[in-house]
Amino acid sequence: MTEAKTTTAQRLFLLTGIIAMAVVVTVSNIVVEIPINDWLTWGALTYPFAFLVTDLTNRALGPSKARLVVVVGFLAALVMSLLLAEPRIALASVTAFLLAQLLDVALFDKLRRGAWWKAPIISSVVASFVDTLIFFSLAFAGTGLPWETWALGDYGVKLAMVAILIIPFRGLLKFTDPLTLASTAR
Repeated sequence: MTEAKTTTAQRLFLLTGIIAMAVVVTVSNIVVEIPINDWLTWGALTYPFAFLVTDLTNRALGPSKARLVVVVGFLAALVMSLLLAEPRIALASVTAFLLAQLLDVALFDKLRRGAWWKAPIISSVVASFVDTLIFFSLAFAGTGLPWETWALGDYGVKLAMVAILIIPFRGLLKFTDPLTLASTAR
C-alpha cells in the first residue's frame, strides 16, 4: 500500500468514525426520552455504540484521532441534538459524553498492550458508569421522573451491550489493526 493510499484509508476511517459518532449521539439523545419500561429508555440500547466507535478508532488510529472523533463527532451531534432534543437532555449529554468518552480513550490507550479484549471491556465498563451517573443526574434530577431506576436499567443494559459489542470489535480487528492501515506487509 502506498503512503497516499494509507493516508486516504486513514482519512476515510476517521471520517466514518466522526459520522458514526454524530449519528449515535443524536439518535441516543432523542430516544433517551422514550421509556421502554420503568427501568429503561431506548437510549440504553443505542448509546453503547459510541464506545464501540471510540474504541475502534483508538485501536486503528491512536488516542489523538479517537479524541478528534469524540470532539468533532460530538460537536456535529450537539448541534443536531439542540435542534431535535430538549435542551436539558442535550446539555446533560454534552457533559456526560465528553467526560466519559475522553475517559474511555485514556483508559483504552493505557490498556491497549494487554489482551485484545481488556482495553475495550474495561474502558467501556468504567466510562459507561461515569456517563450514566452524570447524564441521568443532570438530565432528570428534580423532574419527578424515575431517573434513578432508568439509570440503573441503563447501566445494566450498557454492561450487556459491552459484552455483545465485543463480538463485532473482535471481528473488526483485522480492519482496525494499525499495521493494516499503514501497510499490507506484515
